[in-house]
Amino acid sequence: DLKPDYFFVTPWGFIKEFLFGDQIRIPPSAIPVSVISPASIQAPPAPRLRTIWLGHSSVYMELGGLRLLVDPVFADYASPFHGIGPKRFHPSPIAMTDLPKIDAVIISHDHYDHLDMDTIRYLSSKGTQFVVPLGVGAHLDEWEVPERQIIELDWWESAEIEGLTIICTPAQHYSSRGIFDYKATLWSSWSVIGHKYRIFYSGDSGFAGHFQQIGNRLGPFDLGIFKVGQYGPGASWIYSHMNPEDAVKAHLAVRARRMLPVSWGTFNLSLHDWDEPIKRAAKAASAQNIDLVTPRIGDVVTEGKPFRSDRWWEELR
Repeated sequence: DLKPDYFFVTPWGFIKEFLFGDQIRIPPSAIPVSVISPASIQAPPAPRLRTIWLGHSSVYMELGGLRLLVDPVFADYASPFHGIGPKRFHPSPIAMTDLPKIDAVIISHDHYDHLDMDTIRYLSSKGTQFVVPLGVGAHLDEWEVPERQIIELDWWESAEIEGLTIICTPAQHYSSRGIFDYKATLWSSWSVIGHKYRIFYSGDSGFAGHFQQIGNRLGPFDLGIFKVGQYGPGASWIYSHMNPEDAVKAHLAVRARRMLPVSWGTFNLSLHDWDEPIKRAAKAASAQNIDLVTPRIGDVVTEGKPFRSDRWWEELR
């Protein structure tokens, strides 16, 4: 079970720190975004694995001739209310309406920064398939997603979509979209296995033994997509949100070759500097000689091709 978080133990302390703390939680200038030309991804998917970080935990992938999205959120606010709540720091590198046909969407859990109603409704209207943890399908059903487009899975269950095996794997987190539905639906990580490439996505999770289990059963992976932000303060948050050093440990545990750090740089959701996660992740990955890619939002990362990472966040003043 989820251990008490700082928010639940000392709510007023959290609110005071969130409102008046001295962390630099909002970038001091505009985050660079590489605008994606719709024509550049309208052609048939490339034979090699291609990924594009869209911001926060949203990732576009081309794998096995299919187009996938992981935790797509195109909303301006990570909130149940339009115009209220954490607002994104940057625009999406591509408009939702300019996307090509997405074959499948993979959802890790039902928090608002991972499951966005308007995004789901739009993609549903285009015939996209949704692969979700147990219980999350009820949200999609409420949003009038046809039942035939929803696949619900428990941990270690899998689905086959046109040659891809999508496996629901464990995570250490929790779920809720309101006051009375705490842990009402399942949360998960995901493993995507194609004929040539394998991808692991951590979802939101604390560091625990499940990463080693996944690595032993399904690894090695060509790409590991790991959340590195939204941790602290204190140790209690680490149960459900890895810090960057634990994300690097998880990357090694699942035996992934290249690491893509996500869940930072888009929303003000935690009590740390906006760029602290990537600074710590880069340092920890370098110490382990990990191939860490740090694309600007909207950059294309292609498997088998060198990617020139730079510390673009240091340019923001």
